[in-house]
Amino acid sequence: MDADHHAKGYWYGKDPVQKEKAVDVLNALRDYRVSEQAMRRRTRSSMLMGEKDLLALRYLFEAEADGRVMKPKDLGERLGITSASMTTLIDRLVESGHIRREPHPTDRRALILRATPASDQEVRHTLGGMHRRMMDVASALSPEEAAVVTAFLRDMRQALDTVDDENTVDGGAGHGEPGAAAGDSQPS
Repeated sequence: MDADHHAKGYWYGKDPVQKEKAVDVLNALRDYRVSEQAMRRRTRSSMLMGEKDLLALRYLFEAEADGRVMKPKDLGERLGITSASMTTLIDRLVESGHIRREPHPTDRRALILRATPASDQEVRHTLGGMHRRMMDVASALSPEEAAVVTAFLRDMRQALDTVDDENTVDGGAGHGEPGAAAGDSQPS
């Protein structure tokens, strides 16, 4: 993204040195977010899947890697969707061959969900190169640089997750940052 599309800093105060540094960092974060969102759109398009479908696969891959089983109810809670929506999502992913239902290993009444090997291969094929490039960039950081980046991102997450009472929908002003597009309100 070029400088013409970046925030000019009207939002960030008057101290020119502090403002320039902060605006540069925040613009870099915005650029990263735009790139990440574009990558997610390309992935969804390539795999013919929605955002929740891809998240469901991610959570199933994580559970399997951790040696955990995932019941439909557990996955629905992770995704923040209703039981009816979860059933529709599961049916769609089973029909497309991305997941399968299996009996629970210890509870005869319950089912668990597992991603299929073909789904794992498809995700690795689609995202493998990008993940390698991201790991290369992160691995190139010195331990000190990695600590600074990690602390900064955790602090930024905390800043975003903190809700100001006066800026909530119930409290009035919470219209987001000036100039933010309506579609920009989704979580990162």
